[in-house]
Amino acid sequence: DVGCTDVLCCVIFVIVILGYIVLGTVAWMHGDPRKVVYPTDSYGQFCGQQGTPNANKAILFYFNILQCANPTVLINLQCPTTQLCVSKCPDRFATYIDMQYNYRRNKSYWDYYKLFCKPGFNNPDKPVSQVLQNEDCPSMIVPSRPFLQRCFPDFITRNGTLTVANKTSFKDGHGKIRSVVDLRDAANGITSLLDAKEVGVKIFEDYASSWFWILIGLVISMLVSLIFILLLRFTAGVLFWMVIFGVIAAVGYGIWHCYWEYSSLKGKPDSDITISDIGFQTDFRVYLQLRQTWLIFMISLAVIEAIIILVLIFLRNRVRIAIALLKEGSKAIGCIMSTLFYPIITFLLLALCIAYWAVTAVFLASSGDAVYKVMSTLPDCKYTNLTCDPETFSQSNVTKLCPGSQCTFAFYGGESLYHRYIFVLQLCNLLVFLWLVNFTIALGQCTLAGAFASYYWALRKPADIPPCPLASSFGRALRYHTGSLAFGALILSIVQFIRIILEYLDHKLKGAHNAFTRFLLCCLKCCFWCLEHFIKFMNRNAYIMISVYGKNFCASARDAFFLLMRNVMRVAVLDKVTDFLLFLGKLLISGSVGVLAFFFFTRQIPVIQEEVPSLNYYWVPLLTVIFGSYMIAQGFFNVYAMCVDTLFLCFCEDLERNDGSPSKPYYMPPGLHRILNKTDQGGKKYAVS
Repeated sequence: DVGCTDVLCCVIFVIVILGYIVLGTVAWMHGDPRKVVYPTDSYGQFCGQQGTPNANKAILFYFNILQCANPTVLINLQCPTTQLCVSKCPDRFATYIDMQYNYRRNKSYWDYYKLFCKPGFNNPDKPVSQVLQNEDCPSMIVPSRPFLQRCFPDFITRNGTLTVANKTSFKDGHGKIRSVVDLRDAANGITSLLDAKEVGVKIFEDYASSWFWILIGLVISMLVSLIFILLLRFTAGVLFWMVIFGVIAAVGYGIWHCYWEYSSLKGKPDSDITISDIGFQTDFRVYLQLRQTWLIFMISLAVIEAIIILVLIFLRNRVRIAIALLKEGSKAIGCIMSTLFYPIITFLLLALCIAYWAVTAVFLASSGDAVYKVMSTLPDCKYTNLTCDPETFSQSNVTKLCPGSQCTFAFYGGESLYHRYIFVLQLCNLLVFLWLVNFTIALGQCTLAGAFASYYWALRKPADIPPCPLASSFGRALRYHTGSLAFGALILSIVQFIRIILEYLDHKLKGAHNAFTRFLLCCLKCCFWCLEHFIKFMNRNAYIMISVYGKNFCASARDAFFLLMRNVMRVAVLDKVTDFLLFLGKLLISGSVGVLAFFFFTRQIPVIQEEVPSLNYYWVPLLTVIFGSYMIAQGFFNVYAMCVDTLFLCFCEDLERNDGSPSKPYYMPPGLHRILNKTDQGGKKYAVS
């Protein structure tokens, strides 16, 4: 009888989803992503925001970039100098003193310079000392270009010498001659970022001209993956044994080579020195001159060879079962081809979850009002980082006690209950996101398991397979087992959430010298990594049992665990054989498509040489095709792995529930019958553990 499982968890899951929608709505009402997109001036106003005086001023200009220590300070808007929105960056060297001197002869000097002064200031005759003290205008401007919507000096290296507009020095507006190296120190790393931007533009151009051929490469990899899975029905055994004997031969050759090197070094000077005598050497070739090194290699390879041979001798029946299940998995996929395309649904659902989480996180991060803090160049200013009001700051004592200090926009925040718990809401956003992602994956696993279980438990295959097995399984999973899937996903999400927090703490404690704390944190990270992988393994098998029997999560997990423990050797062999063959398939597909793409994009295929687009970097589409092919193969082979795992659990259940008699016939395919020496006539049952 099919009934709803883990109803309480289902109700909680639905309530959490509704709460998540409310959280997103509240964040949308309070947040403003423009705070993340647009740079903000010293008054908390966006540069380039439509409907404001800054609508046509999309670039941020720094009055005195020499006050800025490094690019991260600039990008985080924590530079202790006035920041102003401008329509374009300056294109010349100039100082306010020179401008005021030349203005009397030519008014155009002031018309240009005032573009970089505070809005509304139009008094070029005002004394220089007062202008610079009130920061009405910058003391100097330097040729700049926009990067990340901010004006940075236009550095150019000529003959190994750093220059700005062909100059190596400039006036700072305070009567001093400064080197452009000072500008570089103030904006350290910007030149490499500008180069990165140029590379980014070229990469974008390459994608624009080669996207069609990249798409063709990915379609080819999809077809090859499909053919590979269908061919495993006939080639799984041959492929596995070829690889195994290839490995045995390779290891055997390694043993012979080590023995030959060991013998050839006999009698040579210094070859009998031990590794411990020479200690640690950075040049590894030193060790290759020692007989002891080759002896260790030879013994290690001999042990590996012996283990492989013994495993094949004593576990040969289990290996044959694994290969038979791999072949049967290919048959099952051949009967239910729609399962190969189910990962597209999973991908779309995951994309929806990621998009919603990212948008909510951005709106939460951009919630709040502008907060201003005192920024000072003086190291001993006690008011530094205290909040301030830019409207009244010039009349406060801070400007007298800390000359040159600024009341600069720092971040967006607030004192309301909502603003105080922004960080907690971000953590909630992350936890629910993990829960939804794991639920989506669980839904896919349970759906596929249900479809493949319907194949196994059909007595006559494929005649007895129910119609539309995948759609039916998807409907059952959603209708009856949402609570169980949500329960399993929640357990995994909590462990992943703790792991993220531990990683965050580890990042924060990088500079800590407390060895015990670092050791404890490392142990915790290791334990939770193991726990996460164990829970993933158990959840996967629990979802298979849920799809077969329709029990709740705990009962299914318990049944799956004890069933696996009773067949632990089969589990180990099947798991490794499957992983090995599928990994081989992924490498084969991505590698072959990658080689084809390499010959194509490097114009080494004469027939279609003229069709190849001109590229800045041929490795851009090449790496995209290789990575995309691997991910496509991963999607197809995950379905195949789920199929084999489902058939294996059903096979173990079949062995325990049935005895091959007419009243209790086996549902396993004939291939597995022959391997296990089973009979459908109720004859003697030979146990193969």
